[in-house]
Amino acid sequence: MSVPPKPVFETRVTRAPHDIRAAQRLRYEVFVAELGGDGPLVDHAARLECDIYDAHADHIVLLDKLRPQDDQVVGVYRVMTAEMARAAGGFYCETEYDLTPLYQTGQRLLELGRSCLHRDYRGGAGMLHLWQALAGYVDSHQIAVLFGVASFHGTDVKVLSAPLSLLYHKHLAPKGLRVAAKGPTAVPMNIQSLDTIDRIAAVRGIPALIKAYLRFGGKVAPDAFVDHAFNTVDICLILEKDAIDGLQRAILAKGGAHG
Repeated sequence: MSVPPKPVFETRVTRAPHDIRAAQRLRYEVFVAELGGDGPLVDHAARLECDIYDAHADHIVLLDKLRPQDDQVVGVYRVMTAEMARAAGGFYCETEYDLTPLYQTGQRLLELGRSCLHRDYRGGAGMLHLWQALAGYVDSHQIAVLFGVASFHGTDVKVLSAPLSLLYHKHLAPKGLRVAAKGPTAVPMNIQSLDTIDRIAAVRGIPALIKAYLRFGGKVAPDAFVDHAFNTVDICLILEKDAIDGLQRAILAKGGAHG
């Protein structure tokens, strides 16, 4: 039996219209077709997951050069500095969270958004390549605080009470960084006391990407936000400089992102 060839990965930071369109196609397959999300600018006919922030952000794209030319983008991150956010009318996170505590730090901020991988590339080296590109971007823009929403699939907070509560009790952000969720779908994550949580089951219920950020030293806001349009419960993750350094150390410990 023949062994499938290893991917030939390449990353780039881009605002090129064809790259953004490829990123939107991948996002549609993951967030809409796979996870049941939707939004006012989602183009179902063209199978594109779009919003108003795409034109103002940088897009880190992961390509597998062995795939057909028009289907090479297999991973994406959308990143926005404060300057980009001002041009867009605010950060995406500000539709869900009051970011005043982050602004008050006076430090260079970077929002991470719309991160996803093609289903065939999960659990492999693809995410490491994206993180390596992200670490380079953070260095070049002298970023001190990373933040963004990360999602649990589904909107039933009761089903997610154990993992949300565990995040609150074990990974709560420092007081000065505790942004608050806004609006009627904001939900405090302190739902269960720590001694009532089945920790093994709760950890299993936390998505892999969130667990990865936690391993680097990421922290969470005290509230979740139920996003009915996207069929998710969102949390706000915050990574300070130490966590960013942890990301870079993790990449180096794995020998970089080659192959």
